[in-house]
Amino acid sequence: MAGTVTSETPIISPIRDTELQVIHDTDIENVYRCPAWRAPSGRPPPSPFLSAVKQMQPELRHLRAFLAVADQGSANRAGASLFRAPSAVSRSVHKLEYELGVELFERRSRGMLLTEYGRALLVRARRVHAEMQRARTELASLVGKGGVRNAAIFGMLTHERRVRAFVALTEQHHMPSVAESLGITQPAVSIAVRQLEDSIGVALFERTSRGMMPTPAGAALALRLKRALAEIRHAVADIASLRGITQGTVTVGALPLGRTSLLPESIAGVVAKYPGLRVATMEGSFEALAASLRAGDLDFILGALRPAEYASDLKGEPLAEDELRIVCRQGHPWAERKQIPSQDLALCRWVLPRVNTPNRMLFERALTARGLPPPNVVVETSDLAVLRGVLLNSDLLTAISPRQLSYELGTELLTLLPIPLHETRRVIGITRRTDSLASPGAVILMEEIARRAPALLASMERKKVAAASRRAR
Repeated sequence: MAGTVTSETPIISPIRDTELQVIHDTDIENVYRCPAWRAPSGRPPPSPFLSAVKQMQPELRHLRAFLAVADQGSANRAGASLFRAPSAVSRSVHKLEYELGVELFERRSRGMLLTEYGRALLVRARRVHAEMQRARTELASLVGKGGVRNAAIFGMLTHERRVRAFVALTEQHHMPSVAESLGITQPAVSIAVRQLEDSIGVALFERTSRGMMPTPAGAALALRLKRALAEIRHAVADIASLRGITQGTVTVGALPLGRTSLLPESIAGVVAKYPGLRVATMEGSFEALAASLRAGDLDFILGALRPAEYASDLKGEPLAEDELRIVCRQGHPWAERKQIPSQDLALCRWVLPRVNTPNRMLFERALTARGLPPPNVVVETSDLAVLRGVLLNSDLLTAISPRQLSYELGTELLTLLPIPLHETRRVIGITRRTDSLASPGAVILMEEIARRAPALLASMERKKVAAASRRAR
């Protein structure tokens, strides 16, 4: 049932658009050689939803028009609030409806009422608007009072290609690379960035030997814009979900404890059931993945959780517990020993991750607690393929989560030594932004991971019992 929207019950806080700088769309259109869109006559056709393969995203300025209509209840009043012709506002709304393949409003004699699809889009559009307002506040705090103009970008009234050129340059630092990735000319990138800096009144980049590096103000603006663009991506997936179509891309930050078994099995199960869904993974340290999570580049991180006090803007959802175990090849001289005194570990040579990695620090603390010296590490690697090869072809030991070598342990190529390391226990789970609103695809994948986690934990426990049983025989 459609919700009634009137000017007496505003949904968003109106922006003082008289303060916003005017954007001449024809200027940017000419730069990018993109012809202006012509609105189709009448309402959008009931055509099938756009294919998941086609990368379509609503533009900021069209979303701003949508918000104004949702706030004011009619295109006429929205046009007055934005200082735009009602026909221009109507074209923006029609453009959104045409691209999304749904009606966002019911047109009635008493005004325009949000449909179910319109209400879903409104949630994301308001979050986009909030990110723009936070960007203005943060930039003002960085450059001082009066240093930031009330530019069009903060009111979602700028051309999206300008936004994408700016964000791409903060990531790639090289204008020719940005131009190639966006399929535009290098002068177009330069003009887009310069116009953005002029409109805000703040330098966003500085030229260095490493390329065009964002200033603190540029980095802060890029973070908010990337979050806004992520909300727009999720808006398309939200509306598709309401139509019974699960599509979009879920991007997961994969830490070592999650990416060997739990994540691959969960991904395989989800994409088999939802063929329109795409999944991408990003590997790296927790710190690097957390930065991408904060910027909206990741939907969530799977792996060892950090303490609650690590960051107030991140939250962890525990799934299972894990601890390090000592692993060697099946033919190792110690492989059949039923008991191994802790003191014997001081005689061993090790293949371990680099210094200051979580696994290494946990293991070294466990040795210290037993009164043992630091391990004699002869090979340092975090690459599982290298680790596996070294273990299978030498008598070196390693300390690692059994989850990361589940296949080799299951096929008895490697074995666990009977030396408990309970003090290395930690929690595996999903890390998300505290203020995030997950896309339908991300929700499905997280639920699948949560469903499989207990079964995977039980499987690992069975393998440990089997290894102990073999030694007893």
